[in-house]
Amino acid sequence: MSALLCIAGGKSVSVAASLFTLGWTHSVEKIEWRESWSVSKAGLILQEARVKGSGAGMEPGEGARQQDGWWIWQPDLPPLAELVLAASGTTVSGWTLCDAGGCRELGAEAGEPLVLRPCADGEALP
Repeated sequence: MSALLCIAGGKSVSVAASLFTLGWTHSVEKIEWRESWSVSKAGLILQEARVKGSGAGMEPGEGARQQDGWWIWQPDLPPLAELVLAASGTTVSGWTLCDAGGCRELGAEAGEPLVLRPCADGEALP
């Protein structure tokens, strides 16, 4: 069985997903950004990044190609043990996390940071 995604911060949950997409709107440029991730025992693996335009802090990565209005590329990064998402409540939007079960908004309201990580062995779904 693939590793599952656990989200800690506020109300901790486990998500029965080994693949997910994380999207948000850049707070200054108001441009949409999306990343596709996989969950493994080694950590979170960034499979693909895409940005709908460019601007300050929004430069497409190396090898980016344009498709349907998006700059798309495959970042070359090692697996991450965790991904920390700020939840200031003062940005244009929260984070949108989508998996096979649907989408949910995270961090739209001010609160503690959210931590995404592979669930530990034996960590059960609520």
